[in-house]
Amino acid sequence: MTLAGELGELATEIAREAGDLARRRRQEGVRLAATKSTLADIVTEADREVEALIRDRLRAARAEDGFLGEESGAEVGTSGITWVVDPIDGTVNYAYGIPAYNVSIAAVRGEPDPESWEALAAAVNAPALGEMFTAALGHGAWSDGARLSVTAETPAGALLGTGFGYDPATHEGDLATVARVMPMARDVRRMGAAALDLAYVAAGRLDGYFERGLRPWDHAAGGLLVSEAGGVVSRTDVESPRPMLVAAGRAVHDRLLAILGTEK
Repeated sequence: MTLAGELGELATEIAREAGDLARRRRQEGVRLAATKSTLADIVTEADREVEALIRDRLRAARAEDGFLGEESGAEVGTSGITWVVDPIDGTVNYAYGIPAYNVSIAAVRGEPDPESWEALAAAVNAPALGEMFTAALGHGAWSDGARLSVTAETPAGALLGTGFGYDPATHEGDLATVARVMPMARDVRRMGAAALDLAYVAAGRLDGYFERGLRPWDHAAGGLLVSEAGGVVSRTDVESPRPMLVAAGRAVHDRLLAILGTEK
C-alpha cells in the first residue's frame, strides 16, 4: 500500500471515532466554551474534546508527524507529514442542532501552508448524516464504496455552494460576490460547513463552490476530495486576509474563476 493509502486509512478510522464522539456530545447537549473572531464565531466544549481525541490518536499512531488544528494550534513534526484538522466543521450548525457538520482530517506533505503543501489523504465524516467521504492521492475519492466524480455538464446552470465570514464588515462584499455569480447559477446553497460543501462538489451534488476567507483546516481535506474526484481547486488573492477558494469541475471552475478573478 502507498503512503497516501496508509494515511487515508488512518484518517478514516480516526474521523469515524471522532464523529461518533461529536454526535454523542451533541445528543447530550452543547455547551459553549468561547468565541473566537466575533461573537458569532463560537467554540463548543465538544470542539476541544474532539480535537484532543484526534490529536491523541495521531500521536499514538505517528508520533513524528506534525499537527495543525483549529482549536489547539500547530505542532511541528520531523517526518515531513502534517495533519490538518477541523474537529467540528460547521460549529454553529452543530450548536443549533442542524445536521450539516463534520469532522475533517487531512494529511499533507511539506510545510503546513496551502500554497506549498501536497495533500496526501483526507477524511470528511458527517456523523449526523451517516456519511463518510475519503480520498488518497492517486486513489480517487470515495463514499460508501462508491467512487466520486464531479459534474461535467450544467445545461440548466450551475448549482453552487458558498459561505460567508463571521465578521459583519465582510457581509456586504460576500453578498456582492454572490450577485456576480448568479448569472451562471441555477441556484446557490449555503450550508455553513466548508468541508461538507467540498465533499458535495466531489460527489456531484454541487456543481461548484466558492468562498473567501477559509482557513487551512477548512479546505485541506475537502480540496483533496474534489481533485481526486476529477475537479479543480484554486486559491486566488492569497496575499490578502481573505483569499478566494474556487472548487468545481473544469468548466464551472474556469467560469467561476473568470468572474471572481477580477474581484477586488
